[in-house]
Amino acid sequence: MKAIPIQKRGLEVSQLVLGCMRMGGDWDKNSPITDQHYREGQEALEAALEIGINMFDHADIYTAGKAEKVFGRLLKTHPGLREKITIQSKCGIRFAEGTSPHRFDFSERHILNSVDGILERLGTEYLDILLLHRPDALVEPEEVASAIHQLKASGKVRHFGVSNMSQGQIKLLQAYCEEPFIVNQLEMSLHKYGFLEVGTHVNQEEAKNNVFPEGTLEFCRLENIQLQSWGPLAQGLYSGRSLEGQSESVVKTAELVRKLADEKGTTTEAIVLAWLMTHPAGIQPVIGTINPDRIRACRDAMELRLTREEWYSLYIGTRGRNLP
Repeated sequence: MKAIPIQKRGLEVSQLVLGCMRMGGDWDKNSPITDQHYREGQEALEAALEIGINMFDHADIYTAGKAEKVFGRLLKTHPGLREKITIQSKCGIRFAEGTSPHRFDFSERHILNSVDGILERLGTEYLDILLLHRPDALVEPEEVASAIHQLKASGKVRHFGVSNMSQGQIKLLQAYCEEPFIVNQLEMSLHKYGFLEVGTHVNQEEAKNNVFPEGTLEFCRLENIQLQSWGPLAQGLYSGRSLEGQSESVVKTAELVRKLADEKGTTTEAIVLAWLMTHPAGIQPVIGTINPDRIRACRDAMELRLTREEWYSLYIGTRGRNLP
């Protein structure tokens, strides 16, 4: 099994992460958590543990905080589990409320208050990793550094990272923070392949249309910052979702994924994830489903690696044209 950068920090984590965004029902903060929501969370947790997943991803906004509450109850009903798993959560996104718009907030006060809320909902005394969720245009790095210092000193957070950030944004924050940022979570998948195109299109006209931050992949590899992928299964686009109305490249890529799955005696989910995990950056997919059968369908991805020819066939297939 290929080592991933986060393990170089002393964290023994699985190569797959279970994203808990869908736990707790809808995103209406006034709707109650039902017994069904707790059962769904329990089934997802059991399926994840069964296939060897020991890392779980949260955010303070997921289902308006209900996802963390559901997981907190699961921790209470599984004595001893907390010390066997790695929990990360995120803060920094604030939804519209009253006259305040949807916004991002990396102020010291908001970060500290957010972590207190996260810990209360999870029913735990510490987070293994806290991620700053999306770049705050008004960020004051000194405030972030102060918040991180307090959280580390108090034992509330053991490690820190970011989500959806470029190398320049990470460098700015790191210049003020003594604690290293050990994770960067970005959207990467067989369908969202801009992380490859930014390199493939160096000195090419097509590079101007790519929104993935140039140099970020390489920077994270050099700094041993764990690259995590959100949306790695592309919402089931290549593993069973209806392809009605999809492009020819999507349809043909889905066919190739199925062909490879049949040849290797595995699932389409495993092939889609293995494509990401074959990349030498050691990408750690965060799967967003809480369907226990679909979680189990991802099992083989932690051991499966594609050949160079298979990997490039999928890459060329999904981009719908030959490489330059």
